[in-house]
Amino acid sequence: MKAGKVFIVGAGPGDPELITVKALRMMREAEAVVYDRLVSREIVDMIPAGVMRIDVGKRAGLHPVPQDQINELLVRLASSGRHVVRLKGGDPFTFGRGGEEAEALAEAGIAFEVVPGITSASGSAAAIGVPLTHRGLATSLRYITGHCRSDTELDFDWEGLADPDTTLVVYMGLANIGQIVGRLVAAGLSETTPVAAVANGTTSRQSHVIATLGSISSEVEAIAGDGPILFIIGRVAALAETLGQRAMGATRIAAVTPHVVPA
Repeated sequence: MKAGKVFIVGAGPGDPELITVKALRMMREAEAVVYDRLVSREIVDMIPAGVMRIDVGKRAGLHPVPQDQINELLVRLASSGRHVVRLKGGDPFTFGRGGEEAEALAEAGIAFEVVPGITSASGSAAAIGVPLTHRGLATSLRYITGHCRSDTELDFDWEGLADPDTTLVVYMGLANIGQIVGRLVAAGLSETTPVAAVANGTTSRQSHVIATLGSISSEVEAIAGDGPILFIIGRVAALAETLGQRAMGATRIAAVTPHVVPA
């Protein structure tokens, strides 16, 4: 039997035109594709007919296929000699648990390769005209996850995160945005700090809201739905009010009152 191999592939933030050439080639050469909920339907539809498709999508509080079973599935498929693509939204090594899957494959002696993808942070920020770093506004950039394993309390260096010269990007933070805001404000970050929240970034379903740290918990409800929401906290978020109009041809972003802005 031929040796199987697993390609841990980043599908990018959702727009099918933002998937890499290599990722697309891996999908076309695959015998089986194991994909997540955050992989857009448009990209799933790019998987060739006849290729085995396995949906292992999970969301906060609902994990129909636990991570250890996904790891076992990848090992089993590759052990049968298959060319397997593990397709993950964004970049597989940025809050994608790709590292855990790579560890499981390495322990089982399965060959694997990681194909990076455009992160949800960079894709969503670009889509609304927000540079994650900008001279005079942000000298550093930090990514954090908005939820922890087993729904335990978020445990971060809040004083370090509450830096007005830093852009803070929060993945999967909708359920805990109130707690995140409270801890940042308590650590000294001003309630007037601009915040952008982007739902379904880069896709045809994209929408976003521009608010402040003090108001984002209530403002984000206007775009909260079934899709993922990414938060960009920091002075650069205010640039959506000027650069976003050029980037999207939008005219409905106001400088004072936060607005919900469909893509």
